[in-house]
Amino acid sequence: MKHFEANFDGLVGPTHNYAGLSFGNVASLSNAAAVSNPRAAAKQGLKKAKALADMGMVQGMLAPQERPDLHTLRRIGFTGSDAEVLNKAAKQAPALLRACCSASSMWTANAATVSPSADCRDGKLHFTPANLVDKLHRSIEPITTGNILAATFNNDKHFSHHQHLPEHASFGDEGAANHTRLCREYGKPGIELFVYGQQATNPAAPKPTKYPARQTLEASQAIARLHQLDDNNTVYISQNPDVIDQGVFHNDVIAVGNQNVLFYHQQAYLDTKNKLAEIKQKFGDSPLHFIEVPTNKVAIQDAVKTYLFNTQIITLPSGEMAIIAPTNCQENEAVHAYLQEVVTLGTPIKQVHYFDVKQSMQNGGGPACLRLRVAMNDTEVAAVNQHTLMNDVLFSELNNWIDKHYRDRLSVEDLADPQVLIESRTALDELTQLMNLGSVYQFQK
Repeated sequence: MKHFEANFDGLVGPTHNYAGLSFGNVASLSNAAAVSNPRAAAKQGLKKAKALADMGMVQGMLAPQERPDLHTLRRIGFTGSDAEVLNKAAKQAPALLRACCSASSMWTANAATVSPSADCRDGKLHFTPANLVDKLHRSIEPITTGNILAATFNNDKHFSHHQHLPEHASFGDEGAANHTRLCREYGKPGIELFVYGQQATNPAAPKPTKYPARQTLEASQAIARLHQLDDNNTVYISQNPDVIDQGVFHNDVIAVGNQNVLFYHQQAYLDTKNKLAEIKQKFGDSPLHFIEVPTNKVAIQDAVKTYLFNTQIITLPSGEMAIIAPTNCQENEAVHAYLQEVVTLGTPIKQVHYFDVKQSMQNGGGPACLRLRVAMNDTEVAAVNQHTLMNDVLFSELNNWIDKHYRDRLSVEDLADPQVLIESRTALDELTQLMNLGSVYQFQK
């Protein structure tokens, strides 16, 4: 049996816009009110996904969510026809309308936490959608996320789907953006690392003072229980609250791991020495590479600006590892110099590939934000909805679909236009047929 780490990238939705909704996300706030290009955004993400498929990776796509979200607007009291609901929301509560128009589900690193079958006692691959309670525009995603995951990983024999955690700040859960798995081989039991920003039930524990800590220890522990993980294969690490206050809103902005490599910034964690020792002890005698990036080589501000750590580390069919980085890293002198150095350090990382995902970067998400990692065996890959797996046909179909339905210019003011809703629903209705997703959207019910 063969084993892989598949990447399931989020398709950028038709309402991709810059509303500056994410407090604590420097890029999101700094580009607020800029004019976006949904067509370019979707094609940039799609091109990156296809390139990984061409490298020999198992690559899938996850559908975007319905936006504007009329269901939520009606739940909070806006009435009338669809056009009237949008008009009233735009006049009475424009911030709420913007939240209900966000295309943030494109960042599927926040879609769910995934534990492969090798780690779980029941031998199934487990998914728990993130509740994303810290941000209004993201907190409306979990139910549809669960529907999309269930339509993609649609075989009860191999996949176990959980409900998202209780929608309370004590269980703030941001999904795989705060979760990393280390292993010798993808198909063998690994060490699951859960990184949290605060302990909700311990007011005396360290936490940031400027920006919110979105992931709680309590949420991470709950997911470990749901996924039937062994304590001997689980590590909980506290993120450094000082770096959260510098714009490191998720762990994947300051660290990334793959197989036996953990790539992280010097300031990423609290109690780093002891936690690395725990990882090493639980990992066993196999080679394990800790790549610590010192502050004197890459400042936190440069790491956040370029998303050096929001890169993907992938294992190619050759066995070598490659970093998938945004072109922003190439354009920063210090970061580019470090990436040139990292391939010479004697670790499995031997290549760096750069991709233009600037439309996503300007809204606060790099290459790693755009993908959900799923370690699988070939039997599980065969059990996936095959219409969601990247190949030449799907790439062509999705490009044509984007050309047909996406605008090349969208301002925040455009979101109240009923035509945007019509265009989005028309696009998604066609996509459900193209990707064989069934009725995953509210407007279809």
